[in-house]
Amino acid sequence: MITIVSDTHSTTSHELSGRTLDAVRNAELVIHAGDFATTAALDAFEAESSRLVAVRGNNATEAVADRLPEARTFEENEIRFALTHRKRGGSTALSLFGREREADVVVFGHTHRHLAERAGEVLLLNPGSYAQPRGNHPTHIELEPREKGFAGRIYRQDGKIMGEFPVGGLES
Repeated sequence: MITIVSDTHSTTSHELSGRTLDAVRNAELVIHAGDFATTAALDAFEAESSRLVAVRGNNATEAVADRLPEARTFEENEIRFALTHRKRGGSTALSLFGREREADVVVFGHTHRHLAERAGEVLLLNPGSYAQPRGNHPTHIELEPREKGFAGRIYRQDGKIMGEFPVGGLES
């Protein structure tokens, strides 16, 4: 399973709890779309994750920015992911970012609002924020591998499913 989170903004720890904590601990890969406030928070998050792929956010301290890139591209289960915190220009800029990297999926954060939406050939995923949802529900995304691609779900911290979506060619 892959767990996707963003916009943690914590200063001393990961501040994970509920379904989000369980999902991070049980994931084979945790994707973090940015905004660790301190290296202590990043270290705590790394300690809970078996494998962490992360980028810095717009609130990254210099020490966090030294450890994390602004963007990343990687593949899992025949799906190519492009990861960033934000791109000015909204969904159009995010879609272009994904196409430039030949990605199937663009994972981003910054808005603190969950989203799973097609923008042309690219799927845009924002896990929202489990720590500072800014009037939204605290959420994260879980991707369950299928033969090719993933079955995706947006979860609230209390375990309620907020949405479901396919990622790539879904075959049982």
